Amino acid sequence: MVVFNDMTDIEYHSRPELSSTGARRLLDSPARYRYWADHQEPTRAVFDLGTAAHTKILGTGAGTIIYPEQHLTPSGNVSTKAATVEWEKEQRNAGLIPISRFDAGRVDAMAEAVLADRGAREKLEAYTAREVTVVTEVEGVAVRARFDLYDGVSAADLKTVRDASPAGFNRAVGSYGYHIQGRWYDDAHLAETGRRLDNFWFIVVESTRPHLVGVYDLDFVWDELAGKKTAKARDLYRECIASGEWPAYGSATLTAPTWAVYEGEDEEMKI
Repeated sequence: MVVFNDMTDIEYHSRPELSSTGARRLLDSPARYRYWADHQEPTRAVFDLGTAAHTKILGTGAGTIIYPEQHLTPSGNVSTKAATVEWEKEQRNAGLIPISRFDAGRVDAMAEAVLADRGAREKLEAYTAREVTVVTEVEGVAVRARFDLYDGVSAADLKTVRDASPAGFNRAVGSYGYHIQGRWYDDAHLAETGRRLDNFWFIVVESTRPHLVGVYDLDFVWDELAGKKTAKARDLYRECIASGEWPAYGSATLTAPTWAVYEGEDEEMKI
């Protein structure tokens, strides 16, 4: 199995293989994927918070550094001056994530909440391998996957979200394509081991107090939808590589969504 246990975040994200994030952007638009792949920039704000939480909870990953006073405004916000921008760049190039003292407190609180949750703690204790990178080929496409937690037969992924309730995270699955991520990792695992993952769990913690936690897997319906999406992403990728063209949205006839139909009927009833 082609596995890397010590690959840094910067090394992983700079690799050329198609990732689940890239696949999701490709499904939105090949042109969007191409621009993103050619213009990747350091993450900011909520992404920094999530990455910092990963490091704190998993005990591995990019380290953090708190903004010193000279790079803050009198109100406590991060300065936009050139000196601060340069300092940020230096820290990121060194593999560190700059965060505010307030966000550092949030990260500590999220870590405590996850460790206090029995279901989440059990996964952290059972899946001892952290941030395991798999590089392989699926249906002729070079792909990569990075497991937050892995034990050889099952895996788990840590997410920081606004709403960790079952209904809230179920909406997030559809909005952010987390089901596609899960299937992408499963396909990579199958390609290298000859077997699918026994389980793929999501450990979900809210980014605001009281930092409630949920532990979920996805049912067969989500998996079937994801199987179609991942196959389509690989098809698109092969087609674009072969043609050298990365189209935007193209042309299509649009159908009125259900909410618009109901809205029109409601307006008629008012007349």
